Amino acid sequence: MLLTDTCASQGLIEFIERCPSMFHTVATVRTRLDAAGFVYLPERAAWFMDPGGSYYTVRNGSSIIAWHVGRELPQDGFHFQIAASHADSPTFKLKAVSELAGPGDYLRLDIEPYGGTIDYTWFDRPLSLAGRVLVRDGSRVESRLFALDRDVALIPSLAIHLDRSVNDAFSPDRAVDLYPLASAGELTHGAVNTLVAEELGVDPTAILARDLFLVNRQKPQVWGAADEFISAPKLDDLMCAYTALEAFLASGNERDISVYVCFDNEEVGSHTKQGAGSTLLRDTLERINGRIGRTPESLVRALASSMLVSCDNAHAIHPNHPEKADEANDPRLNRGIVIKEAANQHYCTDAFSRAVFSAVLDDAGLPYQTFANRSDMAGGSTLGNISNAHVSMHAIDVGCPQLAMHSSYETAGAYDVQLVIDALTAFYNADIQIDGAEAAVIA
Repeated sequence: MLLTDTCASQGLIEFIERCPSMFHTVATVRTRLDAAGFVYLPERAAWFMDPGGSYYTVRNGSSIIAWHVGRELPQDGFHFQIAASHADSPTFKLKAVSELAGPGDYLRLDIEPYGGTIDYTWFDRPLSLAGRVLVRDGSRVESRLFALDRDVALIPSLAIHLDRSVNDAFSPDRAVDLYPLASAGELTHGAVNTLVAEELGVDPTAILARDLFLVNRQKPQVWGAADEFISAPKLDDLMCAYTALEAFLASGNERDISVYVCFDNEEVGSHTKQGAGSTLLRDTLERINGRIGRTPESLVRALASSMLVSCDNAHAIHPNHPEKADEANDPRLNRGIVIKEAANQHYCTDAFSRAVFSAVLDDAGLPYQTFANRSDMAGGSTLGNISNAHVSMHAIDVGCPQLAMHSSYETAGAYDVQLVIDALTAFYNADIQIDGAEAAVIA
């Protein structure tokens, strides 16, 4: 068994605790980039760029792209090496009018699902709220981060005495069973805005709009007699957002433009102004190309020579349901990064991208695994091909193996955190020279 220490897992735990919403994730990434000397370039501003410079931009406060311009970029042709993850996770979003009165003195929250939640995992656990709030201050409307450091709601189960069939089948009605309880009588209509206003130190009338989500504040932890496991909310996909960020900041490739991307809205299809289906990545790469003095044709050439690693967690073989996994492509916890492939092209991996990425890891002496769905199961998809429809380049889908994906509390291998950081660092550091789909040289 290939083992490593769990120090990197502690870093992941701290990262997750700072990221109760996609807006907080971007703010946390920005803090790390600022500390590392990166320069913020707002999309609305004129951009500048120097060889050896490090920069980042943000869209909607919930997606971020960072890059480093290598000092030794070839004059005749350059390329990008990109790792992309996502900041959002399945949860429930408060509606604009978010309070339901009754029955009796109860006050409930009116919510709707965000992404493909495993609904039953949200029952009977204290929940908090986090996201962003738009506040008016005179003539100015500004966005403020919001995260309660206490629990204020809970989705109660129906007692087994009132539903004797609950252990036979449980399929909660999202318009009946999933409303969180917020008060037994002490709070009344307007309590949510009052709560938010008190936390932000503003008058409730100053609050114009909110993007608020339910948050499971259960502490992430490394556990097991041999410290083999890490469990936490939002491992999909904060585990990849974190490992890719650590790799990006640890790398030092001066022969390319290294890029870190963390998109929003992957869990709801990516087709938003800040998702992988938006213009965000292409807009950024086009502006980088222009600011380093290259022509539009140079960008087309660069993209043809570039590589995207789409990082989104993968399904580990389940201990109680091994029959759900493909017999030969069944990733295990603590065995390293997973390369995902599907004949239906729901993953962007093909033979060329698999070969190049595998060669990078082989040269670094790092382990990797493969995932494919059972042939009678449709499986999921992720941001790689969605992004590639707008900015086409060689691409591969990878992830950290995990259990209970889309649960409110997920589990992965504690040792995989460092193994995946090492794998993505190797990718960033490799000088990958791609010649169409015919050949690649890895230095």
